[in-house]
Amino acid sequence: MTVPAAGDLAPLVARAEDLAFDLELRSVRAWRSAHPGAPAIGYLPVWAPRELVHAAGGIPVGILGGGDRIEIIKGDACFQSYVCHLPRSVIELGLSGRLDVLDGLLFPSICDVIRNLSGMWRLLFPGKLVRYLDLPQNFDPAVGGVFLRGEFERLQDDLVELGGRRPSDDDLRRSIAAFDENRALLEALHDLRRREPWRVPTSELYVVARAGCVLPVEEHSALLRDYLARVGAAARAPLDNARVVVVGAFCEQPPLDLLRTLERAGCYVVGDDFLLGARFLRGAIDARGDPLDALVEAYLHQSVAHASVFCAEREKGEELVRDVRGSGAEGVLFAAPSFCDPALLDQPMLQAALDRARVPHTSFKYSENTGQFQGIREQAGTFADAIKLWSEA
Repeated sequence: MTVPAAGDLAPLVARAEDLAFDLELRSVRAWRSAHPGAPAIGYLPVWAPRELVHAAGGIPVGILGGGDRIEIIKGDACFQSYVCHLPRSVIELGLSGRLDVLDGLLFPSICDVIRNLSGMWRLLFPGKLVRYLDLPQNFDPAVGGVFLRGEFERLQDDLVELGGRRPSDDDLRRSIAAFDENRALLEALHDLRRREPWRVPTSELYVVARAGCVLPVEEHSALLRDYLARVGAAARAPLDNARVVVVGAFCEQPPLDLLRTLERAGCYVVGDDFLLGARFLRGAIDARGDPLDALVEAYLHQSVAHASVFCAEREKGEELVRDVRGSGAEGVLFAAPSFCDPALLDQPMLQAALDRARVPHTSFKYSENTGQFQGIREQAGTFADAIKLWSEA
């Protein structure tokens, strides 16, 4: 079972959880009051160029849906029953006024549902910036790179029209450096979890990371440094849990109680794709030249493989196997949201790669408002027991 937060960790984790699930965006409203005229720009999963918003003097705000903390009424009238839950709750948040503090919303090209959501948003909120961010599938700098630079330049123009400043190259370099630091701190936290998962319960790591969706990047980095210092000093004993990687939750997020359920079932989650956008770029960005080109190059060459981009048939599977080996995981849990076409279409390729590598795996589905976890707990617990008893991974 999960070890409770110890000593002075408890208040920090409680604050992070409040921020992570604050559907009223109170911290963003406070930031707007302190920065009159500066734009607040929401973005949907998976990835958006937050550096551009920050360099323009604004605050990027991650919008991850309402989870299990909002009743869906109006949102169900806007989407079919056979698409994922995320767009319904985003519509509900918008129509209930919870997102009024935002000047605009970015819709990265994840899937057809998000494309349709962007069109619906344009109709429902005609006074707001709505930008469908068409991220390239061609990673040739002369093709996808040129296209992406054009997308970034148009977004910069949009931000200036909303009251943001036209950033200089140095402004953008400073913003890139701020997000580089944030990614490095998140990676340090994930590295600690890989080495000593009993010190960093995934249910804690998740809320500490998710708090960054509503905080200025500098404040979130300070929170991460504080958590790393405190968790390193906390007295927590290791348990004989199975080490697993969770795959498939890169867009619609799992309920927090689902993560706690996996921990109670005897699983140490040592790798995951939750909140993928915050860790989407690997390593620091070299912005010594043109910083906008540097951001384009980072997307083309430093982004992680995920279900919303095309890769050769074996490429994603081989990357997953490397991640499993690198994390010391003993098995993989495929946890995809119901009706998530990108995750579910990738899953057979990933499973085939794991089979070739003799890595055990199992799968289940969820929605962001799932409330019953007994079946998942039994499945995950049985899987963890089987790994401990019979696995060769």
